[in-house]
Amino acid sequence: MLYYIFRFLEQYDIPGAHLWSYISFRSLLALILSLVISAWFGEYFIKWMKRRNISETARDPSIDPFGVEKKGVPTMGGIIIIVSILIPVLLLGRMRNIYLLLMIGTTVWLGFLGFMDDYIKIFRKNKEGLKGIYKIVGQVSIGFIVGLTLWLSPDAVVRENVSEVKQNQEIVVKHKTEAVKSLQTTIPFIKNHNLNYSSIMSFLGEYKVAAGWILFVIMTIIVVTAVSNGANLNDGMDGMCAGNSAIIGAALLIFSYISSHIIYAAYFDIMYIPGSQELVVFLSAFIGAMVGFLWYNAFPAQIFMGDTGSLTIGGIIGVCAVIIHKELMLPILCGIFFIESLSVIIQTQWFKLQKRKGKRVRVFRATPIHDTFRKLDSQLDQTSTYILKSWPHRPFHESKITIRFWITTIILAALTIITLKIR
Repeated sequence: MLYYIFRFLEQYDIPGAHLWSYISFRSLLALILSLVISAWFGEYFIKWMKRRNISETARDPSIDPFGVEKKGVPTMGGIIIIVSILIPVLLLGRMRNIYLLLMIGTTVWLGFLGFMDDYIKIFRKNKEGLKGIYKIVGQVSIGFIVGLTLWLSPDAVVRENVSEVKQNQEIVVKHKTEAVKSLQTTIPFIKNHNLNYSSIMSFLGEYKVAAGWILFVIMTIIVVTAVSNGANLNDGMDGMCAGNSAIIGAALLIFSYISSHIIYAAYFDIMYIPGSQELVVFLSAFIGAMVGFLWYNAFPAQIFMGDTGSLTIGGIIGVCAVIIHKELMLPILCGIFFIESLSVIIQTQWFKLQKRKGKRVRVFRATPIHDTFRKLDSQLDQTSTYILKSWPHRPFHESKITIRFWITTIILAALTIITLKIR
């Protein structure tokens, strides 16, 4: 909103109005504003929740040995995150931008989905929350809408990168003069750097392009659902998910800025995506909201984000990666989320398989994987056998686990960025 007001005032030579045309100015302003909103609004929100005794159900001590300290801590902190993202974006973003509209839609929809889950847990005293099938349907639906929009919208276009070999074997990267609908996506460690979904479906002949778009939509659904659930699983310790998400958001911000700048896009040999600079504004607000939320969510937490926050955060990360054609880099960038999800899958499937044989065998001490590092020997199920019972050698306090997971995510984010030049 403010963007359009000041751009209008610019024609009357109002001092400072021209600053709103700079993406760096609007992004930094969004970062600061979201930080201030999350810190200010967070305090009042926590007090309001405590007055109404709206709090998280205390965890089972067998799962969380530090759970006694968290009794009575308010939840639904994702509302703080969502408000802190949306207000700066609505004020500072270009609302006619298709990518920004998709990010806002994702935030609102998954925020509502997570809110319903938290509402059922708290007010209806149902620890299971929203039925899993409804969560999946909600995640799949937003993934389908995003994929379909990127397929059909005339504004969702890219200028593909082309490498040319000149004299002295010098490789020069240029971009095609026309922006077109593209099924290409960036992949790490590959020389030509791009994969075309339609080439995967080339066996369908003349229908390969349409089939490629269908594959793209399916991939979008998978990415959004997987990352959203991964973030949800990672939200199990104070500050864990918020800190990891802020780091991932910073990496995506760098990718978005590079993709929106034709010179940098040529240097890194990736596609130039006109309009993706508005993602920089959104991600700046996202990072500010995460850091501001950590003010209250760091150990010992004064509030939990709940599914209202975790489902939304994962969806934002997944949709942003798809928009800038970096979805195939998410297994590296979101490695923590991926491992958390994989650990749960391995644990449940292996236990079910062994149970059919009349055995109670588990792979890890506990899942998601971060719970393995704080599980005490006395809390293990004595009727079960653990394959990795001696790992880790001793339990850690959750603050140490959280910081080490942050460090791991920083390394993964740096590695993801470096892959642009390693091929």
